[in-house]
Amino acid sequence: MESSRSDNRLPFTLGWEASGVVIQAPHESKFAVGQTVVSLSFGVYAERFVANPLLTFPLPKNFSHEEGAAFPLNYLTALAGLDFRGALRRDESLLVLGASGGVGSAAIQVGKALGASVTALVSNESKAVLAMEAGADDFVLSDPGWNETLKSQRRTFDMVFDPVGGDLSENALRTLSSRGRLIVIGFASGRIPTLALNRLLLRNTDVRGCSWSVLSERAGGFESAGTQLGQWAEAGAIVPKIGEKYAFENLMDALSALDERRAIGKQVLLADIR
Repeated sequence: MESSRSDNRLPFTLGWEASGVVIQAPHESKFAVGQTVVSLSFGVYAERFVANPLLTFPLPKNFSHEEGAAFPLNYLTALAGLDFRGALRRDESLLVLGASGGVGSAAIQVGKALGASVTALVSNESKAVLAMEAGADDFVLSDPGWNETLKSQRRTFDMVFDPVGGDLSENALRTLSSRGRLIVIGFASGRIPTLALNRLLLRNTDVRGCSWSVLSERAGGFESAGTQLGQWAEAGAIVPKIGEKYAFENLMDALSALDERRAIGKQVLLADIR
């Protein structure tokens, strides 16, 4: 395998996560022809692609290729945020925003694997079902005043995992316990929040940004993260929540579902990998 090209020269092929079979590899590679793998590599919306060896890992033995394709980015992001940046400890409490989505459901499972109690914040009952199926201990509906309801119940959290942004971030900051951490993953809501920093001072809390690439800052970080996730996967502790599956020729339908925020769980594109 060779490192994939990461520039934007034409022709440019979309896609970043895939599962497949190695058809060619250098002699010095840690991969063998015929091995099943998952990979984070540019240009994977294709029948064949050149994989980045640093971000390619063995497919967990109990995973289908569909589960493998739904696996790497969300779970690496969840592990980077909860463990590398957040230092989530056993028996701490975790609130996951956007908990029915791909990265949210991954954070639920990684949080549970790390030994935390996990509460899912979701917008409706159907999404609550999905979050509970992912392994959440309980859920909260994000109706107006949800954080005030938690306050009246004297419920706080040691950590909030936030891929949503917007008003949810601002309200979630109020739910942190002393020395709690808000882990900023992204802004799926479309709005970058403005946070009241006096709350950090008054409650001794932290706001920590996290991109999954932080894993590269630790020696062997990608490899150790992939190994840890693989072990959890084979133990059944993490299982990607797959939403719709699309035939390769229906790629535009899959992208439209994402753009219109109709997607629940991870969308998977099917291609012939023989």
